[in-house]
Amino acid sequence: MIYNLSIEEENKEIARRYKDLLKGAYQTFTATDKKEIRKAFELALEAHSKQRRLTGEPYIFHPIAVSKIVAYEIGLHATSIIAALLHDVVEDTTYTVEDIERLFGETVARIVFGLTKISHLKKDQDASLQAENFRKMLLTLNDDVRVILIKIADRLHNMQTMEAMPADKQVKIASETLYIYAPLAHRLGLYNIKTELENLGLKFTEPEIYNDILERITQSKEEQDKYIESFSNIISETLDKEGFEYLIKGRRKSIYSIHKKMLSQGVIYDEIYDKFAIRIIYKSTDKDEKFDAWKIYSIVTDHFRPNPSRLRDWISQPKSTGYESLHITVMGPQGKWVEVQIRSERMNEIAEKGYAAHYKYKNQNERESGLEDWLNKIKESFENSNGSAIDFVEDFKLNLYAKEIFIFTPNGDLKALPKNSTALDFAFAIHTQVGMNCRGAKVNGKLKTISHVLQSGDQVEIITSKSQKPNVGWLDFVVTARARNRIKNALKEGQKKIAEEGKEILTRKLKHLKIDLNEKVVNELVIHFKLRTSQDLFYRMGIGSIENPQLKEFVRKRNNAFVSFFKNRIKRSPPQHEAIEKDEITDKYDSLVFGKEEERLDYKMSPCCNPIPGDKVFGFITINDGIKIHKQDCPNAISLQANYAYRILSTKWIDSTKQEYKAIIKILGVDHVGMVNEITQIISNNMSVNIQSLNISGHDGLFEGNITVTVKNRLQLQKLCDRLKKIEGIDTVDRIYKH
Repeated sequence: MIYNLSIEEENKEIARRYKDLLKGAYQTFTATDKKEIRKAFELALEAHSKQRRLTGEPYIFHPIAVSKIVAYEIGLHATSIIAALLHDVVEDTTYTVEDIERLFGETVARIVFGLTKISHLKKDQDASLQAENFRKMLLTLNDDVRVILIKIADRLHNMQTMEAMPADKQVKIASETLYIYAPLAHRLGLYNIKTELENLGLKFTEPEIYNDILERITQSKEEQDKYIESFSNIISETLDKEGFEYLIKGRRKSIYSIHKKMLSQGVIYDEIYDKFAIRIIYKSTDKDEKFDAWKIYSIVTDHFRPNPSRLRDWISQPKSTGYESLHITVMGPQGKWVEVQIRSERMNEIAEKGYAAHYKYKNQNERESGLEDWLNKIKESFENSNGSAIDFVEDFKLNLYAKEIFIFTPNGDLKALPKNSTALDFAFAIHTQVGMNCRGAKVNGKLKTISHVLQSGDQVEIITSKSQKPNVGWLDFVVTARARNRIKNALKEGQKKIAEEGKEILTRKLKHLKIDLNEKVVNELVIHFKLRTSQDLFYRMGIGSIENPQLKEFVRKRNNAFVSFFKNRIKRSPPQHEAIEKDEITDKYDSLVFGKEEERLDYKMSPCCNPIPGDKVFGFITINDGIKIHKQDCPNAISLQANYAYRILSTKWIDSTKQEYKAIIKILGVDHVGMVNEITQIISNNMSVNIQSLNISGHDGLFEGNITVTVKNRLQLQKLCDRLKKIEGIDTVDRIYKH
């Protein structure tokens, strides 16, 4: 559409849009609010007077539109409307944050500054920089949640007016929106905005699919309207008789969610039956609200047969976003399954406006809301966000769309966790130290492992042991960001201790080889062993993965091949110098393992997606070509996983130096008091070796026993056996193999 308004028409249009912004909420504003909003509008109008959007429209159209979304679709008040009007002023004009604070106060300035920080993020870049930008944006949640709410409104309006942009920019912005903004809107309870962001995201990333589904929905609208009318006619008489004031309306499933369902179920459009839901919105008092919901449920199920497995009660236990509603699936007219959502006017406003509406209705006596709990968890994850940016954003996203389960503590308190959470996730949700020392759980009175997946309604008691410590295997089954962050931090601390020991070992061994350990030698060793950091080198020395022959080979090359070493120095890039300064231990993904047992098998890389070490992958057993490795987001992944699930192998990349292996040690000897204590002390003090099981029996003064331990490599196991042999009374220590 070509923009061609004259200056006079343009000024009239600006005035009309500004009045439109104010008219719906004008009565709720105080005189001061009206004055401040007007002042913000005039400043924005003057500041952006020379700017145009890509469509040719005056730039002021954009802040007015964003403010309108903030006011009516999110339900925020004067402070947020003022900040939305000014959200691009500091970024795009000569005004500073100090000017905004002087004119509008500290709160507005803080919000505008938060929005400016997000706008300053670099644009075209690789995945890790993009993730770093998302991390910085999410950090603003820590300052004021209104920053993110206005940013979501800003992104929505940009998506609504993206037609004038080049196609490559459209795809980039739409992909970003689907990746982070839509999940954020969902988690903040902004379901209407989330749906529109998803639909627009699909429109620009896969326009043909979007237009096809849109056309089909438009064609079936008349049929839907008739169906809703026939449903309403059946129950309206009873609802009227019971004195309810209510509204019955249809809510069609969004284009994006229909597309997602078609992909996940491998079906075509006509095979999706629940394309819309029927919503009953009733008026009620606070006192009768819950009672009325169940009364309407009873009326609906009197007329239509319910599916008992599809009852969702979010009134008794609201979602952590504050969402409340009663969902039932019934066999409706014409023998079709239809979802019926029952909610009060208050619940409906919270469902559509999320965060802001929740606080509108919140009273002082109400317990802390789920959203506040969630924001506190987010803040906790920020406090420990020293991993890679990509990991941080992935962990954050894990909890955005997660469906929830509710778990009871032994005292009857309730904890909300993401679906598929384990006993270990629950332990970390109670307290970090409980998680660190968790060695098992009683679930509904029965003893379970820490990896046991919990179900909604379980009562869980955590069993702890001071000797228990986190290990890298825990990361394979925890799902909450809190647990992952705490485990990663603990592992880093453990690795640092091993690295300190490793540095001492390296110093001692090099001394025997007539070399002093200094920065130059460390750099040479890092290059020789193809590592990234000095910490990495020391860690590998500490766990024994760098052995004496390898060190001697390094010395030989160093003494006899100066030219070769010189070339390596030239090849070395500056980023590696910087990396050595970082206090980190890196993963060297050098091996693939398969299945729960983490077996090593032969495989080939699939040419359709070309996975590289570190990618999330799965194995596919082909008929003639062995195991093929595909990326999890491979174009063929959905088809393979949907049609040949029985041929899929769970697969992951590992750093073989950090991999742990089980080994069984057989001990024979003469028994004496305190023998078992000596054995366990040596094992627990031996380079972080863990005991898996201990089975020792004695008779006639002799004893024999089998001990199962986890070790990182053969050298570590050998050292352990050597130390055990030194215990008084022990005769033989052998490794045994199960066949």
